[in-house]
Amino acid sequence: MHTREEKLEAFGRLLDVLDELREKCPWDRKQTNESLRPNTIEETYELCDALVRGDKAETCKELGDVLLHVCFYAKIGQETGDFDIADVCHRLCDKLIFRHPHVFPPLDEPKSNAKTSEEVCEQWEQLKQKEKDGNKSVLSGVPRALPALIKAYRIQDKARNVGFDWEERGQVWDKVKEEIAEFEAEVEGMDADRAESEFGDVLFSLVNAARLYDINPDNAHQQQIHSPLQLSRRPHAQSGPQAHGHDARGNGRNLGRGEKI
Repeated sequence: MHTREEKLEAFGRLLDVLDELREKCPWDRKQTNESLRPNTIEETYELCDALVRGDKAETCKELGDVLLHVCFYAKIGQETGDFDIADVCHRLCDKLIFRHPHVFPPLDEPKSNAKTSEEVCEQWEQLKQKEKDGNKSVLSGVPRALPALIKAYRIQDKARNVGFDWEERGQVWDKVKEEIAEFEAEVEGMDADRAESEFGDVLFSLVNAARLYDINPDNAHQQQIHSPLQLSRRPHAQSGPQAHGHDARGNGRNLGRGEKI
């Protein structure tokens, strides 16, 4: 691994390269916050994909791409006179220090007594609302553009941090069963709009159950949909043409175990 000096030198090299590109490359010179944003989203998902696959070399590469975007936005901020990369770093450090009083105790306040991860999370949410430009409510810190599954998890996790949670995690299953029953009733009644709404409630309750059992629902879903065996799985008690290796049109076609499409 590299020394602190080597790491700082490498970061300085990145800033120098970006400065040169911004000045001399036609493509880099024309970029704006608006033009970069879609690419930033794509690079972030590529990083997530590398993390899910556990590909260390690809993770290193994709981290570099995301870092480039961070520096690029800071470079644009510098050009408009709003902020630069030093402001970004200082603001981040100030936030981390303020939200970790159990590590960095304020001089004019008693040291925080947070000792567990749960207590630190509760303290984090409380401190966010005390900041001058912080969130005005617990849920206001959840970005609207988050993918729905992640957003549902973050909303419920934030609610937990301020005391909204089940007394015992096993209680959540009554809620899950209740939501499934309501969904089934709407499906039987052929009310498409209400069925869709109730299905949303089913998903929300299952996300809550996953959270209570320390399962990240997005990670679980990613593992499920990327498994090469998913398309070859069949219900144990299946009847009809599919049970005999035929599709609905009578074709003798079935996906073999592990066969890809």
